[in-house]
Amino acid sequence: MGKWISEAELDRYREAETGEIRQAMETAVAQVERGLESFTYRFPGASSVDNFYIPGDNVGWTTGFWTGEIWLAYENAKTEEEKEQLRKAGEIQVESFLDRIKRHVDVDHHDMGFLYSLSCVAAYRLTGMGKAREAALLAADNLVGRFQPVGEFLQAWGEMGRRDNYRFIIDCLLNLPLLYWASETTGDGRYREVAEKHIRTALANVIREDGSTWHTFFMDPETGAPDHGATCQGYRDGSAWARGQAWGIYGTALGYRYTGRKEYITEFKRVTEYFLQHLPSDLCPYWDLEFGDGDGEARDSSSAVIAVCGMLEMSRYLEEEDKKYYASTASRILAKMIEKYSVKDPEKSNGQLLMGTYSKKSPYNTCTQEGVNECVIWGDYFYMEALYRMLDPEWETYW
Repeated sequence: MGKWISEAELDRYREAETGEIRQAMETAVAQVERGLESFTYRFPGASSVDNFYIPGDNVGWTTGFWTGEIWLAYENAKTEEEKEQLRKAGEIQVESFLDRIKRHVDVDHHDMGFLYSLSCVAAYRLTGMGKAREAALLAADNLVGRFQPVGEFLQAWGEMGRRDNYRFIIDCLLNLPLLYWASETTGDGRYREVAEKHIRTALANVIREDGSTWHTFFMDPETGAPDHGATCQGYRDGSAWARGQAWGIYGTALGYRYTGRKEYITEFKRVTEYFLQHLPSDLCPYWDLEFGDGDGEARDSSSAVIAVCGMLEMSRYLEEEDKKYYASTASRILAKMIEKYSVKDPEKSNGQLLMGTYSKKSPYNTCTQEGVNECVIWGDYFYMEALYRMLDPEWETYW
C-alpha cells in the first residue's frame, strides 16, 4: 500500500450511521458538561497536556472554540436543567469576551472571528444577549482595523505595515463571517466590503496550480502586488500544511455562502481534491500532506473535522451529484473520527478528539513545537460541529 489511498478506495469506506452520530454527540455534550467545573470562569489552553486541558486566562486565539462547544452542547442538551446550566456558563464566558475586547487584551491580530463568532455571535443568535452583540461588533471593528488598502487584505499578525509582517494567512478565511454578520446586524456595508476584498486577494494568491495551499502569503507594502508565499507551521514552504488545506476547504465554502461567486465553488473543488488525494488509510491526515502512511509522522485529526465541516457546508449549495459526493465523503471521514479518534472515556482525556497537532517544528518552518499528538481545542469544536451538521443539515451555524 502507498502513502495515501486512492479515490476509488475511499468509496469503500462506510459512512457514519445516524445512531452512532447521535451517541457521539451525547458523549460530547456530557464531556462539555463535565468540563464546566474547570472551564466556566477559566478557559482551556490551545492544546492539552497528556490529553488533559489545563485552565487558563482568556488570552490567545483559541478560547472561543471552547465557548462554541458550550453553545453546541446547549443546543443539543436533553433537559431544560442542562440547557440552563450551559446557557449560564456561556453567558459568563461572553462577559469575559466583552471585557477582553474593551480592554484590548491580546487582540492585535486577525483572529477575531475564531474568538467572537463562536462565543458572542453564537450567544446573540441563541439567546439574544445584548452584551454578546456588543462584544462581537467591537471585535469586528478591531478586525477591520487590520485591513491594508495597499494590497487589499487583512494583515494577520504583528506591527501594521512592516514589510516582514505584510502578509495574510489562509486561516483568516474563517474570520470573515464575523464581518458579514456585522454588516447584516448593523446595515453597515463597510464590514462586508472589507471581507470581500480580502477573500478575493487571498484566493487569487494562496492556492497553487495543483490545488495545494500556502499557509501565509506576503504582499508588497509599496505596490500591493503579490510577493511570495511561505509557511510558518507547515513542513516546508512548498508543502501543504494539513490544517491550512482544511481552512481552504471550509473558507471557500463559507466564501460562496456569503457572496454567491461561482468561482469559489471551483476553488473549493480544487483544494478539496488535493486534500482527499493525500488521505492515509485511516482517513486521518498527517500534520503536513507531504506525509503519509509509513513516514512515522504525527497526525492532525483537527484538519479532518475542519474539512468535514467545509464539505458539509458546500454540499448545501451544489447540484445533486456533487452534493451527494461531498456529503458522503465527509460522512466517511467522520465515521473514522468517531470510531478511532474520539474521546469515549473521560478518565483518558477531558477533550473530544485525540491525535491533533497544534504546531510541529521542522528544519524548514518557523513555528514553536506545541501540542503534538494531543487534543487541540479547535479540533474538539469542529468535531462537535461536524456531528451537529450531520444530525441537522439545516442547522444555522455560528459562522
